[in-house]
Amino acid sequence: MVEIYLTREGRKKLIEELEKLQKRKPVIQDEVARAIEHGDLRENAEYYAAKETLGNLMRRIMELESKIMCAKIIDRQNINTDKVSIGVTIEIKSENNENYKYTIVDSEEADISVNKISVQSPLIQGLLGHEEGETCEIKLPSGSTKIKILKISK
Repeated sequence: MVEIYLTREGRKKLIEELEKLQKRKPVIQDEVARAIEHGDLRENAEYYAAKETLGNLMRRIMELESKIMCAKIIDRQNINTDKVSIGVTIEIKSENNENYKYTIVDSEEADISVNKISVQSPLIQGLLGHEEGETCEIKLPSGSTKIKILKISK
């Protein structure tokens, strides 16, 4: 199993989503059963739609259960701010002199609208392990760029 790193808040959100989906599951199962009662399944669009919805729901439930079980909780108190790593907040400057501030999280918690960026993103992959004050040349899908690490904090 692959370990993922979550904050306590991120884990709580996954648990809440799982509980919501588990409550929805019997409703979708009933829809499948009602669609079966309509007879010939070969031409029953309602059955296929309900079955597909149930399949997607079950996949997400299994994915969430696995992630919750494998999750390692990031303890913000014990985060090392010597180098860029998951759990830290970084302030960076682009070569265009634009400043950005991001908290580095696992892809499950990433939300750029609140400045949470995935540790798997090309930008962060290029910064991992580097220290405050360093300027890094990073290869992004749009091309290479230089990023200066202004600050690393909790």
